[in-house]
Amino acid sequence: MTAGGQDIQVVVFGLGEEEFGLPVASVREILDHRTAYRVPNAPAWFLGLTDVRGLSVPMVDLRVRLGMAPADATLATRILVVDVPVGRETPLALGLVVDRVLDVSTFAPGSVEASPDIGGRWRSEQIEAILRRDAGFVALLDAARLFGSDGHDTLASLAIAA
Repeated sequence: MTAGGQDIQVVVFGLGEEEFGLPVASVREILDHRTAYRVPNAPAWFLGLTDVRGLSVPMVDLRVRLGMAPADATLATRILVVDVPVGRETPLALGLVVDRVLDVSTFAPGSVEASPDIGGRWRSEQIEAILRRDAGFVALLDAARLFGSDGHDTLASLAIAA
């Protein structure tokens, strides 16, 4: 996260009224929204597959994965193509559908706090840290834990789908 007390760069995005982030190093690219090729019998949060430069990339509705209500795509809806480590040599590319991308921000070590373990909508193990920004907060997500924390190997299933 902030190894050695260094600044971290984060892609900040919105889901509903809340702000989340992922480390810049894990985000391969940001795409305009597109419809996915549906896969039968997939979980509600798994939208299907999309083609990204000749690669089949599983698309995930991040709102639904985090327990939020689904929302219709708008002109601001984006796909964050991220690399998620899955215990193999090559990370799994996932397309995370988000309501909007806000910016790329740099956070100093003093603005990074441990994720509080108070229950609620998101499990604390899915959030790597809380980042202070202006008068609000950004929840820094841990993508590997987010997709591997529901009792079965979700990432392996997505890797097979791709």
